[in-house]
Amino acid sequence: MLLTPRSRTDRPSTSGTPDAPTIGPTAPGVTPRGPRSPRVRAALLASAVSVCLVAASAPSPATPLGIGDRLFPHLGNPGYDVKSYDLSFAYTGKNTEPLAAVTTIDAVTSRRLDRVNLDHAHGTVGSVEVNGSPAAFTNAGEDLVVTPAQPVPAGGWMRITVRHHSDPVARGDQDGGWVRTKDGLAMANQADAGHLVFPCNDHPSDKAMFTIRVTAPEGYTAVANGLPAGVVRASGATTWTYRTQHPMATELTQVSIGRSTVLHRTGPHGLPVRDVVPTKDRERLEPWLRKTPDQIAWMESKVGRYPFETYGLLMAQATTGFELETQTLSLFERELFTQPAYPKWYVESIMVHELSHQWFGDSVTPREWSDLWLNEGHATWYEALYAQERGKRPMETRMKAAYRASDTGRAAGGPPAAPKGPRPGQKISIFRPNVYDGAALVLYALRQEIGQPAFERLERAWVAVHRDGTASTADFERLASSIGNRDLSGFFQAWLYGRTTPPMPGHPDWRSDAPKAREGTR
Repeated sequence: MLLTPRSRTDRPSTSGTPDAPTIGPTAPGVTPRGPRSPRVRAALLASAVSVCLVAASAPSPATPLGIGDRLFPHLGNPGYDVKSYDLSFAYTGKNTEPLAAVTTIDAVTSRRLDRVNLDHAHGTVGSVEVNGSPAAFTNAGEDLVVTPAQPVPAGGWMRITVRHHSDPVARGDQDGGWVRTKDGLAMANQADAGHLVFPCNDHPSDKAMFTIRVTAPEGYTAVANGLPAGVVRASGATTWTYRTQHPMATELTQVSIGRSTVLHRTGPHGLPVRDVVPTKDRERLEPWLRKTPDQIAWMESKVGRYPFETYGLLMAQATTGFELETQTLSLFERELFTQPAYPKWYVESIMVHELSHQWFGDSVTPREWSDLWLNEGHATWYEALYAQERGKRPMETRMKAAYRASDTGRAAGGPPAAPKGPRPGQKISIFRPNVYDGAALVLYALRQEIGQPAFERLERAWVAVHRDGTASTADFERLASSIGNRDLSGFFQAWLYGRTTPPMPGHPDWRSDAPKAREGTR
């Protein structure tokens, strides 16, 4: 998932009975909210990023590169495969001040590199080393272009160390990166925003291991992805270290710094579950948090064992307009759990939406951003299935409504597996309704087509075969055809790429409304 905003019309009513809300397409863990001011909406949706890099001289010309992603062609960089990141941040106690940071990247080159491009577009850079030697650097577009003292040969091990400042204050109408909370900071790096926090190869196809160190003054607590790997206290400050035990995409990085309490409990199979909450709210939030172990067990009953070393919820005191499936520590707005207008079944289904992303999107990561429907369609599917089984909200009712809106969604944002590009200045606009309920509708049609037993085998096989890796729409089609024991290429071509919605298997009476509005062609 990227940032996952939702339109006002998708939000539950705040004036009716608890059963009144009609829940619209769910964004990647997005939760509906109250009205946003134009200023807040603009800050969430716009993405013009101003670059502030202090650059040393480097041979000219330096040019931005990319790996050619259809939706973000300049995202990612060719020529190397990152194996690990070591991130260090020093927080001053004020979330308006830049954090002193060191980013160390270990990578293997796939070709000789005279220059190395990193995605980086916010914050000052002081120095760069490649394999222990000072390197020249400059900026080009949203790239930090590094020129090593000696070219790095193909197949060589490369260590890049960047000393920089990570600025939590957005410049222009920056989209993503650090989220400033009432008591500190959190991260929201989806889809194209990790490089606003630290230099990286910012594309989900290049997953890596992470070590994250955070130093903060006394009174603050820092938590990051993975498991604790040490705490050091000295001179009125504390340094926390966390390490992942599974590879992770840069968009899923999470660091929480705040006046927080970490609550611990045990999930299925002894899984450590830890939640990060504002200390003053720990008792108020506990009734929600204690639901997580059972939700994990429910998901395991559907798709198999939880894929990571830990899980938990990060309750942010911030107005974001979304929830986010950052790996092992999902980001939630505190308001979701304290606003009485949201019915219990709805809040729980949103918790399951983000939890299910740990399998679909985090463990099995999209190979390119056009594969986003695999993340959001599955998260929406299990959100709706949980609401049916635990909240008595029939799946068929929701899918019939999604079918009715499907042609409008395809016209506005493109088919599920061929979404239109982001609107100018709004990178997160790729998260349109048709990659949520529209994509879940494809899964419903697939279950109708191949039958429930085969569909359930497919779901388990998908997350098992591609665990800790990346996968594409074509991979899903091949696996579905194999398990369904038939050629499903025609089915997927129509449902994933068609301009109009095909007839629903088993429901010939379902109709889709004529499109009401269209975005400009992109």
